[in-house]
Amino acid sequence: MSLYAVKNDKGDYLNGVAGEKPLFGGLDKDCVLNGEDAGWLAGRGYGHVVELIEAPAKVVVSEAEAEMLEQAKCDDDPAELIVGFVNSHDKYDDDRKAEDRLMRAYVNGWTVEKPKRYGVWVPHVTGKMYFKDGRGNDGLDIASADCLNESNQQFTLAEIEHYGLQDCERVEVTDDEQ
Repeated sequence: MSLYAVKNDKGDYLNGVAGEKPLFGGLDKDCVLNGEDAGWLAGRGYGHVVELIEAPAKVVVSEAEAEMLEQAKCDDDPAELIVGFVNSHDKYDDDRKAEDRLMRAYVNGWTVEKPKRYGVWVPHVTGKMYFKDGRGNDGLDIASADCLNESNQQFTLAEIEHYGLQDCERVEVTDDEQ
């Protein structure tokens, strides 16, 4: 369903009519009309009909893809750079879909995916999870499992591998817990 508004030559949107006097201002929920009502008001001389469209959603990309897209913004041939990037990485199942997704990201904007985070259970110890020691070293310690919202108790898959915790039971931390 398309939504419309009535806009005057100064760029203000029709928010309503008091008697015969039009009330103009910024775009807000009072400006949104169906096509019939917008056409009727425009026909009365209050302005012209404009169609409101939603901005396309930003495409979620990896950090490496985001770096390449930043480079593409400065490149003479961004499409060639995107195709070359996809061709040089074996992680894509379907190159055409990957190219299409990255082209849409280039045009519509992108956001970098946040890596999944996990709480990692200490094996053979009830109710304890690992956390990263924050005293400037690369060590681990253990604590009660009631603090998953603490960033030092959350691990990315790369960190799990770094600390050798691949065989430990883990639980994904959701946005509610972060």
